[in-house]
Amino acid sequence: MKTDAENRLWYHLRDRRLDGLKFVRQLPVAGYYYADFACREAMLIIEADGGQHSDSAYDLRRDAAIRAAGYSVLRFWNTDILQNTAFVLEQIRQANQSQPASDE
Repeated sequence: MKTDAENRLWYHLRDRRLDGLKFVRQLPVAGYYYADFACREAMLIIEADGGQHSDSAYDLRRDAAIRAAGYSVLRFWNTDILQNTAFVLEQIRQANQSQPASDE
């Protein structure tokens, strides 16, 4: 079951709504990890986090493995996604613009 924050973010990411980028949900990455949202062309992973992710050693290891696979990782608190969606989307835009162009 997806959270309200994930559903809101997906509304803005799906169907190339954000700058024409193709995002998918639940992409397997770096072995057995699944990204909440991924844009393969930008090599960008977006994670929507609830309170259980606060100071998580697991998330640190997971992010390191995903970065080693060539992806950038952005994490947003669910409350930020729900209460300040425009800011979150702008952060994703800026992260994409700072990525080197891919060959895809």
